[in-house]
Amino acid sequence: MRAPLALAALLGLLCMGTARADPDNFTEVERGRYLARAGDCIACHLGPDRQSLAGGHRLETPFGAIAVPNITPDAETGIGSWSADDFHRAMHKGVRPDGSHLYPAFPYTAFTRLSRQDNDAIYAYLRTLEPVRNAVDRDTLPFPFNIRALMGVWNWLNFTPGEFRPDPQRSAAYNRGAYLVEGPAHCGLCHTPRNLLGGDKDGQHLRGGALQDWFAPNITADRRVGIGGWSEDEMVEYLRTGRNTHSAASGPMAEVVSYSTSRMTEPDLRAIATYLRERGAAAEAPPAPLAAEEPRMQAGAAIYADSCAACHRGNGMGVDRMFPRLAGSALVQQGDATSILRMILQGGQAAATPLAPTAPAMPAFGWRMNDRQVADVATYLRNAWGNAAPPVAPERVGALRESLAGR
Repeated sequence: MRAPLALAALLGLLCMGTARADPDNFTEVERGRYLARAGDCIACHLGPDRQSLAGGHRLETPFGAIAVPNITPDAETGIGSWSADDFHRAMHKGVRPDGSHLYPAFPYTAFTRLSRQDNDAIYAYLRTLEPVRNAVDRDTLPFPFNIRALMGVWNWLNFTPGEFRPDPQRSAAYNRGAYLVEGPAHCGLCHTPRNLLGGDKDGQHLRGGALQDWFAPNITADRRVGIGGWSEDEMVEYLRTGRNTHSAASGPMAEVVSYSTSRMTEPDLRAIATYLRERGAAAEAPPAPLAAEEPRMQAGAAIYADSCAACHRGNGMGVDRMFPRLAGSALVQQGDATSILRMILQGGQAAATPLAPTAPAMPAFGWRMNDRQVADVATYLRNAWGNAAPPVAPERVGALRESLAGR
């Protein structure tokens, strides 16, 4: 549905340019381009030509697939007929020019925090793009979710519009980071668990969320399953290059790094790190790890030694900034093992960025491991080397395998 990760860095440069200057000194169009990059617009709105923002692909949600709209200034199939007021209303309230509701797959629940000035800048930037004619079917959800009027009820339950207000008791860096994370970057859309209606679960902001057969991990300051053990420099390195001594970005996060965070300024990356490190988190009590003598651990250890240790080392320490560390890994110890299982089944590729253009890849093992073997090796790495996380059942692997086969 999206451009291959190997092209991500190139596409980011072609579509968004680069940013190293102070955003406060940008022209309006330059600031709009920068904010569109911070919002990772291209990851969703990338068109069939693989370079414009003409949209068209289907975004999977628990309620059905939503076709992503064309946001080039084409008058008939894009947003060329929209005024600046129309655009601000869509960003701030989730309402289209005709008064109908947008679906929150478009993260207006986060974009509402953007200032009118920043929305006008994004609008000005989008107006400079080449218009691309690409008619997109905007009614793809099944009944009753295709009734847009129902979004009025959803908004009443799950959405409070309002611009960001800085905390006067916090530093400028913290407030800038809060604005970016909670506004244009809309990190909570992926990293916050959802309730049955698709709204944020109360009290669990940024504590990890499932999406499209991935699990976006906890990014609170929890030291075991979050980023509390990362230094500011390590967080900046991860956002800029897609890897650090703790982890490597893969799946949707690799696209975020390639298209978005690797193009942001150093002060903004440090502001994001400051906010995430200082906002605090309720530490999750770890489960008791499985004993090494447990049959699943013994079976998993043998599989790990045969198929994984060559890259990730026998002690789970990996190869620094090349093959991710598994010992003490927050991603490995998430309560939801979906991302780890998917990596084992399908393999993956890290982000490609200007400062780290080589994107290390992991091969797929699903073709030669059965569900029991995948579950055992996942259980092992989630409970070895001091890690502690719930074991994985073969049935969970089978369900994921079946879902991935249907993609």
